[in-house]
Amino acid sequence: MTALRHALLLMILLPLAACKNEAPAAAGQAPASTTPAPASAKPVSAEDPQRKAQAEAAWKAAEEAAAKAPPPVEGVDYVTIPNGQPFDTPPGQVEVVEFFGYVCPFCAMVQPTVSAMKAKLPADVHFVYVPAAFGSMWDNYAKAFYAAQAMGVEDKTHDALFRAIHVDQTLKGERGMDSPEDIAAFYGNYGVDPRQFLSSMQSFAVATKVNRARAYMQAAFANGDQMGTPTFLVNGKYRVKGKTVDDMFRVLYQLIVAERAKLAATAPAAAAAPAKTTADAPKS
Repeated sequence: MTALRHALLLMILLPLAACKNEAPAAAGQAPASTTPAPASAKPVSAEDPQRKAQAEAAWKAAEEAAAKAPPPVEGVDYVTIPNGQPFDTPPGQVEVVEFFGYVCPFCAMVQPTVSAMKAKLPADVHFVYVPAAFGSMWDNYAKAFYAAQAMGVEDKTHDALFRAIHVDQTLKGERGMDSPEDIAAFYGNYGVDPRQFLSSMQSFAVATKVNRARAYMQAAFANGDQMGTPTFLVNGKYRVKGKTVDDMFRVLYQLIVAERAKLAATAPAAAAAPAKTTADAPKS
């Protein structure tokens, strides 16, 4: 059994779900709950040139599939969140949220594609990472995410932390319990004082942000579905499902296009960049 399968089994056994036990497998594969992820689907660095090219191709394929596929169907392709609101985006923009966990192998697997997607999103689409706080090592890393954000190093450490946990294995992630000091030492490699970083992790401001992120994720799964990562929301209203990684990104792209069309209809000046496809609005 591969290390990835061991990690996935551990995630399934966690009380609050963690990585999806029915998370999409690698492109073209069946869900992990029925077919183990192939060895080629192991987490790799988003900075690897080959993986970066593959990720860019995967997002381009999602765009093309979105243009050809029928509109996404509620309950099959996405879940509507009652009274759903954006997490942290001003009016006039479409928000895309990813619920993620640094310790999650599937989050690490899709991160290169997420990075490729972010680079190609138009100006009126705002991407927001929301760390999952399921307790234990998840909470420490959620705190680290917000501490890095507060200290201005989120952009240059986000992919690097996935690499440290899942590729280099200089941090334990789901394989054990990294102490706050261990995590702070990692960020010390990126121009911050580890002691200041540790203080930020333990601050009231960071605790407040982690609690808000936890409550927002719980609201997104209020219909009783099992919480899991990675999960994407569009404008706080739609939670993406998807049967495979390809399908997940296809649905995500269609929902972005639909919400941009609505935005353009209500405030034409806000939609400066044209939609990339003519995908229809999601069916209710």
